[in-house]
Amino acid sequence: MKNKLIFFGILIALISIVPLTILPNINLSYALKFPVGVASLAIRFLGLTAFVLMFWQVMLASNMEKWINKLGGWVFNFHIINGIIIYSLIFLHLLALVLFRYFLGIGMDPIFVFLGFCFYCQTKLDFYYTLGRIAFWLLTVGVLAGFFRSLNPFMKANWRKFHVLNYVTFLIVGIHGYLLGTDYLTQPFFYFSIIAYLLVLYTIIRKLPNLFNTYKKWINS
Repeated sequence: MKNKLIFFGILIALISIVPLTILPNINLSYALKFPVGVASLAIRFLGLTAFVLMFWQVMLASNMEKWINKLGGWVFNFHIINGIIIYSLIFLHLLALVLFRYFLGIGMDPIFVFLGFCFYCQTKLDFYYTLGRIAFWLLTVGVLAGFFRSLNPFMKANWRKFHVLNYVTFLIVGIHGYLLGTDYLTQPFFYFSIIAYLLVLYTIIRKLPNLFNTYKKWINS
């Protein structure tokens, strides 16, 4: 019980960084007065919270067996629930962008928000949005891989090879947020995002030899 309290205490403390970053820098009563302001706040809160939970998810997934041995089997169940929450937050983040554009008078265009990729982007803003779209669809592949691992023989044998895309997704989300949003440059989220990013990069580098060997065997099989 003590370990579980510490686990969730640390997680809640990390999540609290989101309102501590956003709220001191806005006029909340004014922002909530207009639909476009509400949509803008939703975009920011959803995006930053998803980033925090993705970091927690990567740290769990990278050492799942150790976490289970130390804390118990409930960690794996949390991992699954947390993955669903992350995906829901990012989906709602994009949906809030659809509404934000609508309230600005641009129009209701979910196809642009979810599928408006550009390979030779005309502006930097278009490129930043495209990074977000790439992250969403990579996360979708990773989530589906985990979901179908027990339903399909191929996915049962190979789901980890697709699920590992979540590491790449986290890196892209970090770049997307840093380039597009001011919150990533605002304290205290700025310090957290730097530390989180470095820890995930270290985790990926540490696992690269095993990942390389796994994919090599998969390709040659």
